[in-house]
Amino acid sequence: MDSRDIHVLAEASVPSPRVKPAPQTSAIRTQFSYSPSDDGTDENLLILLHGLGDTNVPFARLGRSLKLPQTATLALRAPDLVPFLYEQAFQWYPSFDQLGDLIERPDPSPALNLLKNVLNHLTGECGWPPHRIHLFGFAQGGSVAAEACLQWWRRELELSSQSRMTKTSVRPLGSLVTISGPLLSYPTLSKSCETPVLGFFRVKDVERAGEGMPRASLKDEWQPILEFWSEVLGWRPGDGLYEVTTGTST
Repeated sequence: MDSRDIHVLAEASVPSPRVKPAPQTSAIRTQFSYSPSDDGTDENLLILLHGLGDTNVPFARLGRSLKLPQTATLALRAPDLVPFLYEQAFQWYPSFDQLGDLIERPDPSPALNLLKNVLNHLTGECGWPPHRIHLFGFAQGGSVAAEACLQWWRRELELSSQSRMTKTSVRPLGSLVTISGPLLSYPTLSKSCETPVLGFFRVKDVERAGEGMPRASLKDEWQPILEFWSEVLGWRPGDGLYEVTTGTST
């Protein structure tokens, strides 16, 4: 008899349910649009943040149209109406002064507090592991996504330093894509953030037409983002799949 036996292991336990509960309106204090994954497996969550003067509605459509495998989408609406406008146009934080001019150094605290509560709800009641949560933001929404990612990382570092006896691991978010949305702060961190980041701007490395969002009709404009997601999105095997290994018989 051959000295190697095939060991069929019991189906691996998963850290979170395959189908996640939808976010609750009582926990997310702004309008949002949530769509579970089309294929029935909620392994990743893509959070979409719109730009200044927009709403969550077109970004909810965008998230659904991407049809990323095993990926649910959550499009959030910024909390505040843009002043001086008579339409549904929202801002993540106060962006204009009393004369209607853009504030050069805005304070994103209102948006960051909102995102903090949203992430706590998602990783708590909804059961999403932080490394399966991916942020996507455009312009002002991209800046908020970047700052929220750093805020999460700072808090994780603090929790880890306070729990050295229990060896609490630092949990980065899954990824960040920001389109024309730079950081608003100049952070100093004791340890570099481990979240993979794709910053999408008008640079020679990524040529695209216009200065807004990548156009859905032009595949080349989305290609760098789709390639990035293909590297960072998680994948869960289907039901009934087992790990098969070889080893010395006992």
